[in-house]
Amino acid sequence: MNLTKKNFLITGLPGIGKTTLITKLSQELSGFHPVGFYTEEIREKGIRKGFELISLDGRRGLLSHINIKSPFRVGKYSVDIKGFQEFLDSIPFFDHAVRLIIIDEIGKMECLSERFKKLLNEVLDSNKPVVATIAFKGGGLIEEIKKRGDIKFFEITHANRKALLLGILGDVRRLLS
Repeated sequence: MNLTKKNFLITGLPGIGKTTLITKLSQELSGFHPVGFYTEEIREKGIRKGFELISLDGRRGLLSHINIKSPFRVGKYSVDIKGFQEFLDSIPFFDHAVRLIIIDEIGKMECLSERFKKLLNEVLDSNKPVVATIAFKGGGLIEEIKKRGDIKFFEITHANRKALLLGILGDVRRLLS
């Protein structure tokens, strides 16, 4: 059986530019009415304190911070699972006008949420293309997602960042045309 590769995963080392690439892709592909989110570091006096969620329509939510209380932790960060799930619920992933889903990122913090894991499988199984970043390392769901037959996988490096943007844009535009 020949599965169509309609899901595009971008991986790479931390700090290599995955989020920058995905935000550029979402801007370039805005005509396809994408929905989803990306993450940004929360920095105070130059020190990373957590991560903020930003929907493609500009709404913001908290993913994690060193100064919040939560039983869910990744490293020094406490993860606000309840807030993350409420944020996810506000995004119309399955609206009929949506032609593309963008997710930054499929990582350890996000995978602490059972609702995110269920949603992720639903969007990957849907008829809508998905462009997402995924942790370079990780077991469980992260490893399972990387093995799917409908995934086109990209590893971003310093050398290929510009070419990767153009290549993924071309692939997604061909798929949605």
